[in-house]
Amino acid sequence: MERFLGDLKPGERACVEHIEGGGALRRRMMDMGIVPGVELEVVRRAPWGGPLQVRLKGYYLAMRRGECAKIIVTKLQQEHLEHSLASR
Repeated sequence: MERFLGDLKPGERACVEHIEGGGALRRRMMDMGIVPGVELEVVRRAPWGGPLQVRLKGYYLAMRRGECAKIIVTKLQQEHLEHSLASR
């Protein structure tokens, strides 16, 4: 099920499908490692529309909610998570 990164709750994991738009914002996200196929996890959400903290590729990244609204992800199923964590 596709949804935006900003729709995920803390603890949920997802796979990036694509980044909407183009230009400098898309390039910046790709430079930070947010590319199609990468798995990420929402760690926490700041209150009152503040940034989200996500973990991907072994590091943490804070992102504005407006940026998260441009990233379309597919939420990972629980059995995929258990397999992914067991392979580490």
